[in-house]
Formats: sequence, structure tokens, C-alpha cells
Amino acid sequence: MNYTYRIYPNVVQQTELRSWLETCRGVYNYALRELKDWIASRKCSVDRCSLEKEYIIPADEPFPSYHRQQNNLPKAKKQFPHLGKVHSQVLQTTIRRLHDTWEAFQKRGHGFPRFKKFGQFKSFVFPQFKNNPINGFTIKLPKIGEVPINLHRPIPDGFKVKQVRVLSRVRGTQWYVVVTIESDISVPDVPVHGRAIGIDLGLQRFLTASDGSFQKRPQFFKSMQRKLKLLQRRAARKQKGSQNWEKAQIEVARMHHRIANRRKDFHLKTAHQLCDRAPTIFAEDLNVKGLTRGMLRTDCVDAAFGQFLSLTEWVCWKRGVYFAKVNPNGTSQTCPNCLATASKGLEVREHHCPECGYRTHRDRAAAEMVLHRGQENVVSQGLWGTETACQVGLSGVYDLDKWRGAGIPNRETGKPAL
Repeated sequence: MNYTYRIYPNVVQQTELRSWLETCRGVYNYALRELKDWIASRKCSVDRCSLEKEYIIPADEPFPSYHRQQNNLPKAKKQFPHLGKVHSQVLQTTIRRLHDTWEAFQKRGHGFPRFKKFGQFKSFVFPQFKNNPINGFTIKLPKIGEVPINLHRPIPDGFKVKQVRVLSRVRGTQWYVVVTIESDISVPDVPVHGRAIGIDLGLQRFLTASDGSFQKRPQFFKSMQRKLKLLQRRAARKQKGSQNWEKAQIEVARMHHRIANRRKDFHLKTAHQLCDRAPTIFAEDLNVKGLTRGMLRTDCVDAAFGQFLSLTEWVCWKRGVYFAKVNPNGTSQTCPNCLATASKGLEVREHHCPECGYRTHRDRAAAEMVLHRGQENVVSQGLWGTETACQVGLSGVYDLDKWRGAGIPNRETGKPAL
């Protein structure tokens, strides 16, 4: 698990942390340059060379792997003494970060690693600690010293600190640490139990549940857009690179940081409210990247559906609530009462089935359809068998029987009642 805390380094420590980030950025770019040169030297034609330039790397030169570049760090420290000021394991994890990106690129086929510009490298990692670095209200970082920390929640008993990642936010004016803790205990998977609800995400209503409750969508970016535009206009009038320009850029970064914090706080509170409402939750498996490329991309990015689903899954796991995603295709075009197709455009906000006459709000009908698909998935996987005999009296079981067509006279699955 990861716990994020705010730290307050002094002026000397902040200067040292910024210097470390720039040193790590240089190591990252140098290692990436070696990687790209080796790849480019293997792309030339066999029978001729380019008229402009050609990479002269021997054919027997091995690939610059993680272990080779890591082993070259001691030699680089002799040539560049400023590398010795940074903790050795921090430089090793920087090389590891590059090769993790390279391996991810090879798997998905896109997203080649890019060079980091000034200010784009915002974190580094201390991969291991012999003792607990947190002592009271300070955290001891190697070669940095003790830094005050806002320990708003203590480390749970039985857990030990595995690694610490130092984060720079708001153009290096706010600092955080992400503490990774671990324990030898094994956490079993959460079984399907109790009352189940389905949720539908949208722009008019941020969240609509199958039980009829809904949550309005706060417009975090649009509500602060006027003030943000004013700050950006002030920053644009300053001479680029001056101290006043840097101060104006910090104000803009703080505003963006505040918007992101308000959005995340809303997502976490909404996720906890869902867990209080039902012990089994089904949601749509949305194509988040596709939503950010349409005509409503600004509103979709402001709503941050992907972040909400990730946080909801984490909160459900932490609180022992079963969470699963279902196929989102056609949830708003299918009647949840008789499973007949009921096509309608985006401007139609009411669901009216022409087959059975079922009327409800469009988003609630989609949420009920999500619940139906989630229950069908758990039935097909045999997960409902993990319940005890008390399941007979639990809320939501009747709905499961309804969808399966059991115990309801004069009705067949997928057809309206006569």
C-alpha cells in the first residue's frame, strides 16, 4: 500500500532536492540517448549508408540493458563528480524507470520513451531502508537529513516501510513523499455478498445508481476557469524567465493543483458513500481515452471518470466491498425491464420502452442494466455460490432471480410479461 504525506524541507534541503532531480534527469536522458543510438545504428540499409549521417557503433556492441547501464554508473561518477552527490540507489532506480518504460513500450507497441525537459522530472525513489525512516513528525532521507512531515495517519502495526518516493509539485514549491508499506499477511479476494447496485456515469449526472439515487457533477475546472484565466493572463504579460514571471507561473500551478485536489476529494467521498450503500458494486468498463477525444472532451477530462473508477476500486478493496466492471456497450439502449432494444439519442433523457412500457430516467435505466449484466457475470462464474444460507433473505437476490427468469410466472427471459 502507498501512503502520501506532505513534507516541509527547509531552503537548503529544497535546493538539494531540486539538484537531485536535475541530476536524475540528466542520467535518464543520457541512458535514453545510448538506447536510441544503439537502435538507430541497426536501422541503416545493408548495402549503402546515408548521405547525411550514420551511427558508427560496432556490430558486436551488446544492447544497453539495465544491468549494463547500471554497472557503468561507477565509471560515470569518476568522469562526472557531481553524480556522487546523489544517493547511488536513486540513480539505479532512475535507470530502472527508463527500462520499465521501454519494456512497457515493447508490450503495447506505442509510447516510446521521451527525453525529459527541464522541470519534467518530478520524482525519485529511495528503494530500500534498513530501519523505519519515520520518527515522530520527521522522516530521515539518506544524504538529505531529517525533514518535517505531516503524519496525518500513522503507519499501521505490522507494516514496515519498503520504499519512499519523493515528489515535487507546484513547480518545486510543494513536496510530498509516497511511502510504500508492506506486510507478510495475505488478503483474500472479496466475495460477492449482500445487496448489489449498478452505477452509471455521465455528464448531466455524475453518478446514477440503480436504486434511483444520483449525484450531481461538480464542474471543478469551469468553476475556477475565470480565476485561472486571469492568472494565466498575468503570467503572459511578464518577461519570460524573470522572477515575476516565475512567481506568476507558480500561482497558475497552485490553481491547477487546487482543482485536482478538489476533484480527487470528491471522488474519494463519493466512493465511500457507495460503499456505505451496498457491499456489491458494478460499474461500466468505460473507454476513458476515447471519451477524452470527442466533442465533449473538456467535460470528460474535468469529470475524470478513469480516476473515479480507479479510486472506487481501491476503496472497495480496502473496505471489503466487491467491485466489478461490465461491458458498457448498449446499456442506455436496452430496456432493463424486458431486455428489449429501445434506441434513443443523447437529447432524450427519459427511457420509455416500446415493448413493455417501462418508464424511468435514462441514466437510471442504464444503471439497472449495468446491475443486470454484473449479476449475470457473477452467476455465470459461479460466484454467488460463495454466499451462506443467509443469502435468501438478502436484498438484491430477488432481482437476481428476476433476471434469470426464475419464480416469475408468465415471463420468459428477454420478453415482456403478458
